[in-house]
Amino acid sequence: MLYIELIRLWDEAVQAIDRRDWQGALTKLNQITEHNCRTMFVVASTHIALGQLDLAIKALDQAIAKDCCLAVGFFQRSAVHMMANKLEEALSDCIWAQKYMRENPVIDYKQLGLRYKLYTWQVLYNAAAIHSRLQQWDRARDILQAASEERGAGRSNLIGTALEAISRREVLEPLLVPEGDVFRPRKQEVDQLKPRDFLGEAKVITSLIPNDDFRGFDPLRPQKPGYYEPKVVEGQDSRYMMMKSAYVAKGAGELTVPAGAEVFVYSDDDKDGLAVVIYDGKRGLVPNFLLEPMGKKNKGKFKRIELANGIPHPPALKPPNRPQCPSQRSLELHPSCACDTHTSPPATSNSTRVPTQQAQTSPQDYGSVVVKVHYTCTMALRVPLETPFRDLQEKIAQKLGQPVTNIRLRHRRHGTRVLTPLNGDDGLDSLEGVAESGRAQIWCQNEDPLANRTILYQMVALYDYNAQGPEDLEFGEGDTIDILSEVNEEWLEGHIAGKIGIFPRSFAHRDTESISGASTD
Repeated sequence: MLYIELIRLWDEAVQAIDRRDWQGALTKLNQITEHNCRTMFVVASTHIALGQLDLAIKALDQAIAKDCCLAVGFFQRSAVHMMANKLEEALSDCIWAQKYMRENPVIDYKQLGLRYKLYTWQVLYNAAAIHSRLQQWDRARDILQAASEERGAGRSNLIGTALEAISRREVLEPLLVPEGDVFRPRKQEVDQLKPRDFLGEAKVITSLIPNDDFRGFDPLRPQKPGYYEPKVVEGQDSRYMMMKSAYVAKGAGELTVPAGAEVFVYSDDDKDGLAVVIYDGKRGLVPNFLLEPMGKKNKGKFKRIELANGIPHPPALKPPNRPQCPSQRSLELHPSCACDTHTSPPATSNSTRVPTQQAQTSPQDYGSVVVKVHYTCTMALRVPLETPFRDLQEKIAQKLGQPVTNIRLRHRRHGTRVLTPLNGDDGLDSLEGVAESGRAQIWCQNEDPLANRTILYQMVALYDYNAQGPEDLEFGEGDTIDILSEVNEEWLEGHIAGKIGIFPRSFAHRDTESISGASTD
């Protein structure tokens, strides 16, 4: 069945329900060969209005089979089962309806096309009505008292009346979705059923012909090459002319005409120096001295002015630079720059001066190593090979303009993806343990001290994760995350740079080997 046919029959059935033509609505609904859960709910509502309870139960069975989480479907079927005196089935439907409320006090079905809000207290009320029919008065009273603690509109008066009825041993009537409240198709889809004229109707926007109302594509009247000339009285010197400058109307019968506009002159013999012209389909007066004959020279002048004014000047601003790190001067380390820990030997008159460029571009100084530091940007510096990690941390913190206590250095062991802290607890005291071929890679993270929390283990981020809410922890690829707790199988609570939040477990990787020395320092 075509979807457009489903929408058409569904809309016609809803219109019949609004007229309270239940049999006509049922006729339209029976023409639908492929129902969804919402149309089956409409079928059930129609059978309920006609008093056909068995058919209504069958329709609700099909609606729930198509959407097993439809809480309002279980709620409606529990009431119909109660009306059919099937109390066990009704009580089971109440339990399922309360389950699929998912601890929400209310579910608004407006977005699905049903203008109805289902409250938890309504489900509890129907459960109490079932127990009242089973003569279980104490159980019904307890359920009603629980319903009185739930939130929702219209709860207090109805619950209070029901408690009084239970005290008098009276049976409660079930609650139903109000008659006529059914699932409706989306308005946008119904509007698309109407035929549309995408071509539309032609309309004259502007024309050189005064009062032109022609709406076709081919000319209806023969025209001479060039400009169209309206009919004038014999003896008048009529012609097209151009305005030298703009003119603003100052009195009755005058026209406002911009500079360079083409006007048709009826006559310029007026004694006050005003000429009768037609412009933009209107007839009026303009000063005669502002008119000049049409010609190629005039057209070219105004065209050149228009082109000169329409071409913008080239941009005068320089293009923006690339993004820089917070401390630009300290991070711009050219390969020709010397390390802070290296000083040039004192120059003497007898010493041979070594060319600066050759000394600075040597592949590797003896006893030194090139350290590549990954931060928000990447920088490189050369330090002695025996530099302790504490001195290296102070030097990098000085370059980054950050406190030493907030800088944490880590390196990646061979054959693993986890970034291990460089704190000396793993048997490494200097760069000799992490350098390879005169080079070392260090990852630097800005962190704040974490107090009163225990780090279970650490994980390394596989991808960038952008926070989806205020409780999320945001990080980038390669960051090491301190795991504080396991929320569930899919989410973890972690810590980075003084920030604590949750993130998906699948975005990080834990190495198989244990990490010792993980602390909050």
